[in-house]
Amino acid sequence: MRHNKSGRRLGRKPDHRQHMMRNMVTSFLENESITTTVTRAKELRKLAEKMITLGKRNDLHARRQALQVVRDPKVVGKLFEMIAPRYSQRPGGYTRIIKLVNRTGDNAPMAIIELVEEGFEPKEQVAKPVEKVSATQPVEEPAENTAEETA
Repeated sequence: MRHNKSGRRLGRKPDHRQHMMRNMVTSFLENESITTTVTRAKELRKLAEKMITLGKRNDLHARRQALQVVRDPKVVGKLFEMIAPRYSQRPGGYTRIIKLVNRTGDNAPMAIIELVEEGFEPKEQVAKPVEKVSATQPVEEPAENTAEETA
C-alpha cells in the first residue's frame, strides 16, 4: 500500500523520474509550452509552479535552489528576469493544461502545458454590512412558559 506517498510514479524508478522531471521543467521554462501526456503535465505543473515562486522571491538563495532543479543557468536567468516578473501580482496558478486528442501509437491522453498569459486583477475585498441595533428599538425577549400560564 502507498500510504502517505505523494506524487505519481509514472512507471519509472525514482532517479529516472527525478531526471525526467528536471529535463521537462527546463524545457518548459525555456519554451514556455510543451506537449506531453496528461499525467506528466500534472506532475510537471507542481514543479514548474514551485520554480516560478522561487523566481518571484528573486534572491540569491532562491536562485541557487532553482539551479539545483533546472541545471541550466541560461534558463534560470530567463526564469528570474523574464518569467517571474510577469506573475508578480498573481498568487498562484501560473500554468494551464489543455487536453488534446489521444496519441495514435498507444492511445495515451495528451495535453499541452503552457504558461498563463492573461493579466491578473485581484478582486476587491468587500466588507459585509453589519446590522446595527439602535437603543430606541425594543428587543423582543422570548416568552417563558411556566406552569401557571398553561394551567
